[in-house]
Formats: sequence, C-alpha cells, structure tokens
Amino acid sequence: MFKNYVFDLYGTLIDINTNEWDIKLWKKLAILYGYKGAHYTAREINKRYCECVEEEKVRVRKRFPEYTVVDIKLEKVFRKLFTAKGVKATAKEIEFICTAFRCYSTKYIKLYDGVIDLLDTLKAKGKKIYLLSNAQRKFTLNELNMFGLIPYFDGIIISSDEECSKPDKHYFDTLIERYNLNRDETIMVGNDYISDIKGAYDAGLKSLYIHQSISLEIEGELLADFKVMDGDVYKIKELIVS
Repeated sequence: MFKNYVFDLYGTLIDINTNEWDIKLWKKLAILYGYKGAHYTAREINKRYCECVEEEKVRVRKRFPEYTVVDIKLEKVFRKLFTAKGVKATAKEIEFICTAFRCYSTKYIKLYDGVIDLLDTLKAKGKKIYLLSNAQRKFTLNELNMFGLIPYFDGIIISSDEECSKPDKHYFDTLIERYNLNRDETIMVGNDYISDIKGAYDAGLKSLYIHQSISLEIEGELLADFKVMDGDVYKIKELIVS
C-alpha cells in the first residue's frame, strides 16, 4: 500500500505529560543556575526564559520569512540565561541543563501499547520508517534512546534542527527532499489534526489520524485518509500496512 511511513512522535508513538509552568520546576532550575554562579529567583528565571524564547523566535523569523511556523533551539535560550548573569557555560553544562529541565518538567513518559509491534511489522515488510517531530533534539534523542526507537528509523527530522515546524509545508518538503521520497508512496501518521494531518494534506501526502487523550479537540474538517478514533495503535497496522 505504502513504502514510506512518516510518524509524529509525541501523542503518536510516545505518551507524555509535561508541565513547563510549574513553579517547582523553575525553583529547581534557579538552584542549578545558582550552582554555576548565575543567580535567579524562580520567577525571574521563568520570566527571562520566556523573553529569550520570544527573542529567538524573532531571530528565526527574520532569517526565514517564508516559514509560517518556526522553531528554535532551546539550548540557545539556556545559554542566554547564563550569559545574562555574566557566566560562561560549557557545552557540557548546557547539555546537562537541557536534560534536567526535561526531566524536572516530565510527569510521565511511556510508549503506547502496540508501537513496537507496529514498527517491527513495518521493518519485517521492508518498509521505510521516518520521524517528523515538532520537538527539541536535546530532549528527543534521550527519549528515543530510552525506548530503543532510533534503530527503527531510516531518517529522523526534528523541528529544532530545521527551525521550522509542522504544519508548515516547508517542513514536510524538507523530509521529502532529504530522503528523496515519492509523495504517492508516503503516508503521515499523527495525532494532531492540524500539525500532522492538515500539514500532510497541504504537502500532498496521505495521512492517518489517531486520536489520543492528549489530541486537540477537532474543530472543522478532519482531512485524514484513514482514522483511528479510539487511540488503538494496533488498528494502524490493519488499516495501512500490507
């Protein structure tokens, strides 16, 4: 049926719940920065973080005015938080901050039932598997490693690397062009009816929508060619794998 299977990650393969606005997270982050001589209160570092995120987004939009949806590299934000206090941080220290931030903000993370069965089936049938994720590389590679997912993918594209995100057509085109994929032989699988499904539609790709508990409520038309509305990953194999 298809040769190339493109997956969203969070809400499609990985079930995750994070809270980046819990004041407890920012208290812990302020302590970490204080260890290195960059002293903040919890509310101060939260406020400055938000400002730095917006500054980075403005910078990216100026560089890529053709993008409708941009992304940034959060490691640049974490470095700016040191610089603002006159502290020079090493790459290793920034890496640690990224990891700690993700760990502190994550309530739970797990694979959905049926994911490994689905990926094993695709591999056994000689299909190509790709990841197209709106995510931060500094977070995502750790989580892919955690679940042993990296060997399954023939290509991984992460929005922070490209500074562009779904549903922007440019982001989908990056995948298609980088791996020389035939659009007619490629399907997008995701749980977001806008980012994954509308994005795939605009890029000329078929799609399968799977509704999970963290999916947005659908308003308007769902443009998916295939649908799994009860979150059962096992049904994906039944619908689009031959």
